[in-house]
Amino acid sequence: MNYTKLIIIVLLVPQILFAQKKTVNNGVQQRAYLVKTLTKIADPVLMALSKGELVKTMPIESRDNLDRTGCTYLEAFGRLMAGMAPWLELGPDDTAEGKLRKKYIDLSIASIKNATDPNNPDYMNFRKHPKTQSQALVDAAFLAQALLRSPNQLWGKLDDQTRKNVINAFNLTREMNAYGNNWVLFSSEIEAFFLKYDKVVDKSRLDKAIDLMVSWYKGDGIYGDGPNFHYDYYNSFVIHPMLLETSLELKNANLDTANLYPIFLDRARRYATIQERLISPEGTYPPIGRSLSYRFGAFQLLSKIAYMHELEKGIEPAQVRCALYTVIKRQIEMPGTFNSSGWLNIGFAGHQPEVGETYVSTGSEYLCSEAFIILGLPPNDPLWSAPDASWTAKKAWNGEPMIIDHTLSPDIIGADVYKERKK
Repeated sequence: MNYTKLIIIVLLVPQILFAQKKTVNNGVQQRAYLVKTLTKIADPVLMALSKGELVKTMPIESRDNLDRTGCTYLEAFGRLMAGMAPWLELGPDDTAEGKLRKKYIDLSIASIKNATDPNNPDYMNFRKHPKTQSQALVDAAFLAQALLRSPNQLWGKLDDQTRKNVINAFNLTREMNAYGNNWVLFSSEIEAFFLKYDKVVDKSRLDKAIDLMVSWYKGDGIYGDGPNFHYDYYNSFVIHPMLLETSLELKNANLDTANLYPIFLDRARRYATIQERLISPEGTYPPIGRSLSYRFGAFQLLSKIAYMHELEKGIEPAQVRCALYTVIKRQIEMPGTFNSSGWLNIGFAGHQPEVGETYVSTGSEYLCSEAFIILGLPPNDPLWSAPDASWTAKKAWNGEPMIIDHTLSPDIIGADVYKERKK
């Protein structure tokens, strides 16, 4: 054989293999896996609730066997719907996935009807409860979040009586006042729902949330959970997503008089960048802070910002897809994640009851569904159709070219400055 040709082949083979590696696209398979996982999580909740049998069949695991019956059913349903709503909003079509969506849209509509019908055995508690206090405010807000995210397939397909029941249920939450922390956004999220669909709004609950979040901003895309900084995932569990949704509805109603929505969005984009960089090459992330049993729900904001096509420059949608897929797969496949009947167990990686705080019960675990927001992007979106891509930590530890990190330029809006902008 000609030695010159042999040398050329030897030199070219690695380049050819590298090029082939770069063009691998597992987006179709990854999407199918995530759809299968989301519906597996959803099945016990929706199959029971759609038949009015959730209270009868749902197990309740809680720390020290505390009585969480006053909230756990609404927790499971509201949190599940919040993460599932963007996927459902794509609507039915003739594809296998589209037909599956039709099934879950129908189950969700029946479940909303039962959950808000005072005459149904699965009618849920939307008021302050002697044993669970104001927890209903939290999970009514997640249900409101779902309805904001799916105006056509969820809210749009409810019959008139069920819409009245939903509004009546949300009205009950106005009897509860939020604590001075991220809870102010649960009140504002429900008022954002009223602003979009009912128009009868308690604007003071909207203004309070905006005013306090402005004053609690710490810099570089991070808010305090109240006046103080907390090192946990609540900027993603609650703060950024609900602040964006609240301020967007104010903007849409021409009530964002201080033009804060673009500022809140910039901060959210920055925090999503931080989240993307937290995911290790192996698909792990630091178990820091409270509510770790919400698992990959910790990455709600990263999923939401990718869904909004608002990722910062240098982060490709496909790398977010691959990162989230790897995290979800790693946690969901840990032995003990589900009990023998398919309900989620308390735990971070498997079944770890000790990870659950006193406010955590079986229903709480369904906040993990918030990571599936990217399924609201259709299969032909670049997030799914682009070749696989390494996320930042994977690039860094593989010695691949990577984008260096930059903080968000100082943009703290003090309370006094904010008041001036509102005038």
